[in-house]
Amino acid sequence: MKEEFELIAKTFQGLEEVLAKELTELGASNIEVGRRMVAFTGDKEMMYRANFCLRTAIRILKPIKHFEAKNADEVYEAIKAIAWEDFLDKDKSFAVDAVVFSNEFRHSKFVAYKVKDAIVDYFREKTGERPSVRINHPDVALNIHIAENKCTLSLDSSGESLHRRGYRQEAVEAPLNEVLAAGMILMTGWKGECDLIDPMCGSGTIPIEAALIARNIAPGVFRKEFAFEKWNDFDQELFDRIYNDDSQEREFTHKIFGYDNNPKANEIATHNVKAAGLSKEIILKIQPFQQFEQPKEKSIIITNPPYGERISTNDLLGLYQMIG
Repeated sequence: MKEEFELIAKTFQGLEEVLAKELTELGASNIEVGRRMVAFTGDKEMMYRANFCLRTAIRILKPIKHFEAKNADEVYEAIKAIAWEDFLDKDKSFAVDAVVFSNEFRHSKFVAYKVKDAIVDYFREKTGERPSVRINHPDVALNIHIAENKCTLSLDSSGESLHRRGYRQEAVEAPLNEVLAAGMILMTGWKGECDLIDPMCGSGTIPIEAALIARNIAPGVFRKEFAFEKWNDFDQELFDRIYNDDSQEREFTHKIFGYDNNPKANEIATHNVKAAGLSKEIILKIQPFQQFEQPKEKSIIITNPPYGERISTNDLLGLYQMIG
């Protein structure tokens, strides 16, 4: 029997139920929806698959200790009591990310320093040596979450946020986050049964995420690395099997159309679509929204209209009247 353990998938507010459905389809157990997160249990293979396959997760955390603390000194003592050689070698690097919702702990950076000090002191007292702290691309990434006095220390199995798929070559100003784009599409229930149109596609995020969903291609296939690949217990053979398994991919017999009135956006979107290897599925065209014609066949329209820094208030009102 493979060892199962607790895992936490982080996401954006509003996408928790979508993520929970994804986890159910992936075969995760004991799924519990929280605020901007979904807790579940699974084995090492499930952890690898969650990173590789989930479209609406930002990162996958593996909790290693739950404890209560009233102040920073109690956090230090609890962290120092962990058998750190199980997770980290003295010649490896690590980083600590702190998320704090508490009146007791006002500054997340101070909490992160306390965790770092506890780990460094643990190794120094045991071995006379210490692991180094590296903010970018550490060997082991840690996350401490504090809500009032309840603390959870986790290993971050993802590393760089999972929205960074790896296919984006360039971006327009204020591009749509890939996880949000996938969430928008999954919320409609569309899986490729008809054409999909994005009349304001910018750098092509919605068309690309839609094509990945339609073909059932895992979003992790473009990633250069996941944090768990640097862990002591990394199973290369298991991960290779997951990475090379394309048995769930399917044909897509319809088309995805992406329009934008900005030639530069069209050029960027074309680069991104090509990088994702989805030129066959996605048709891009320079076309203003005013020229958009209702398709003859059944289609679905999903778009992220400009707002905020991308458009003035007067233009915005006119655009939304036109959409209506």
